[in-house]
Amino acid sequence: MIRVKRHFLELKADKIPNWEINLPKGFHFAQDEKKDFKINKFFYKNIGAEHYWRDRLAWTDKEWFKYVNNLNFETWILKKNDDLIGFYEQEFHLQNNEVELINMGILKDFRGKKLGSSLLMHSINQAFQKQPNRMWVHTCSLDHKFALQNYKSKGFKVFKEEEIDFVA
Repeated sequence: MIRVKRHFLELKADKIPNWEINLPKGFHFAQDEKKDFKINKFFYKNIGAEHYWRDRLAWTDKEWFKYVNNLNFETWILKKNDDLIGFYEQEFHLQNNEVELINMGILKDFRGKKLGSSLLMHSINQAFQKQPNRMWVHTCSLDHKFALQNYKSKGFKVFKEEEIDFVA
């Protein structure tokens, strides 16, 4: 058992910067409009393997299908030409007028190139097109070592912290 620190962060609508994203040649963002759960499952397994993402590993294809077909749910993919590089999932919570950034990550071979920063900026731009009051996310000490700093550098502020016991 290990002690894990979780950070809950938010970016309020009155604090959103105007991000211009400059991706390297051949890179682009694409929304998964087909809602192909296999993409989410692929990223969850491959990025999450290093960060103890395991809650959804036991999901059936039917559970994955239901998850991605939520009308307020979006998956965006970062690609280099046709190759998958990274992704993020976000959900617009109508009742609270907020966007939750659920998962985000870059495949291991493409880390260290500032693509995670670009991915986060893109998610912020997409989230605030819906005109929510805020966007929020949580991260923890098991996530990428620069995750928390990436959120903070984009204007996210911690609104809650907690420590939990985690069975590794």
